[in-house]
Amino acid sequence: MKSGGYGCVNSAARIPFRVVSRVALPSAGVACLGLALAGCGGQLVSVPTAQQDHGQSANLRNVHYTIQDLGVVGANPSQPGQPLVIANNGWVSGAAGVGAAEHAVLWRNGEMTDIGNPGLGGNSMAYGVNELGMVSGEAETTQRGTSTTEDFCGFQAMGFSSSPTPCVPFMWIGSRMIRLKTLGGANGVANGINSFGTITGYAETRAIDPGCTAPQKYQFKPAVWFLNLVEELPTGQDPDGVAFAINDLGEAVGASGTCAPFNPIWLFNFQPTRALLWRNGNAIDLGNLGGALNNLAHDVNNLGQVVGGSDLAGDETSHAFLWSQGSKMQDLGTLAGDFFSFGLGINDAGQVVGISANADFSVVRAWVRQNGALVDLNSLVTGSNSLFLMTACSINSRGEIIGLALDPNTGETHGYLAAPAS
Repeated sequence: MKSGGYGCVNSAARIPFRVVSRVALPSAGVACLGLALAGCGGQLVSVPTAQQDHGQSANLRNVHYTIQDLGVVGANPSQPGQPLVIANNGWVSGAAGVGAAEHAVLWRNGEMTDIGNPGLGGNSMAYGVNELGMVSGEAETTQRGTSTTEDFCGFQAMGFSSSPTPCVPFMWIGSRMIRLKTLGGANGVANGINSFGTITGYAETRAIDPGCTAPQKYQFKPAVWFLNLVEELPTGQDPDGVAFAINDLGEAVGASGTCAPFNPIWLFNFQPTRALLWRNGNAIDLGNLGGALNNLAHDVNNLGQVVGGSDLAGDETSHAFLWSQGSKMQDLGTLAGDFFSFGLGINDAGQVVGISANADFSVVRAWVRQNGALVDLNSLVTGSNSLFLMTACSINSRGEIIGLALDPNTGETHGYLAAPAS
């Protein structure tokens, strides 16, 4: 994952982002990682105190949470990794630094298991998990006869690989990592997985994309995998696309757009333009909040409700959105005083989680949507807790939330699990 070597970002809503001087990216893989701006050297520029505004103030109707510290994520604080998705039974998938490498990991009952060892021979990340313990993700493969000149998953850019290595989608089941097919090219990524083991993500084709910037060369398309089968999803007039999540009805969400310079926030070579929902093999354009860029759907529940982020008019910032069948894309706004937000997860009860940031990204806060408003998750914590919650990445049917937090006393990055207080 990402170290401070990439410099500091001003606005993650701009792709490619602008470089400024104070706020650095920690690990990146999806928005949940890259947007947790832990500051140059691994610390936030500032952490709000109890006296500072936490956004919407908590009230008696709001759910409060107890925090379980999942520990420092990774041996190297500048390459921390992160929990990414929580299944309905509480299993959590993610990634963590293991020595000089990055490995896919699985948390079960608070214990972290390295499922990237031996993996497919290289670095890996786990982006999805279901109640059966099936895990999806991306992994470098060192299998003989495979090669690439591309850094598709960004492991070389992140400093984990010394040369381009094929990065392929995988499914992990029964203590074994299984390589999945691509769409004809060398590389691919498996993101979300539903209760039945159907996986969505994106993969390269054999078609050369003239819009790509070296070292990226080939077109990539959103895809769905089931067992040993892979199906390409349509992207309309756009040449490229990605998919992030899939529900139990087989509906997938993501975006279409164009090939672009490598983005260290998302770890892809992609400029999203249209937020999409794929239903019965057809792409549905979810609209936008006024902007032409960075319109991206990130999660979908079993009711077909979709969350993500969309640029506002002028493409200077993005806001979290909620889309439901029969209604337009709804702007969820930001926490009070903030400039940017993104919706990362939604459960079947319609509870939404995400992140919110101020104008210079010196403060990034986790939020949960309650009673129709975004509420700073830090303001809802009960009991003893020293962590500052920066991202809320995923929420399950029990209302449990996982994400990335900062210990302001040590500057270390921690994973956390927030459970509704009884």
